[in-house]
Amino acid sequence: MHQFKELLIWKKSRIFCAEIYSITASFPGDEKFGLTNQLRRAAVSIPSNIADGTSRNSNKDFSRFLEIAIGSAYEIETQLLIASDLGFIKFDTLESLTDQLEEIIKMTSKFRSTLKI
Repeated sequence: MHQFKELLIWKKSRIFCAEIYSITASFPGDEKFGLTNQLRRAAVSIPSNIADGTSRNSNKDFSRFLEIAIGSAYEIETQLLIASDLGFIKFDTLESLTDQLEEIIKMTSKFRSTLKI
């Protein structure tokens, strides 16, 4: 079993989640149940699935939770692009967030590949 609080991917994804909450706070009010909610739920999903996966009894199960976390990251990337298309976020913010996401995805994929299944 892994200690999720010691995993750098969990720490980075938790910080990223807080950034998503901060950025979506400026979205239009009528997006409360649209992109704001979708982005926040997907952002929370990344560190949550990493943490949940650490409690599993096998690396195969843990790997599946890491796969779900990666899927959530790609979901966020799509939603951020849509938010940018709609003018809710500026290009430099989009670029910063997608760079962070790319790093989280790469780190999670690399970590996942080291698990002996």
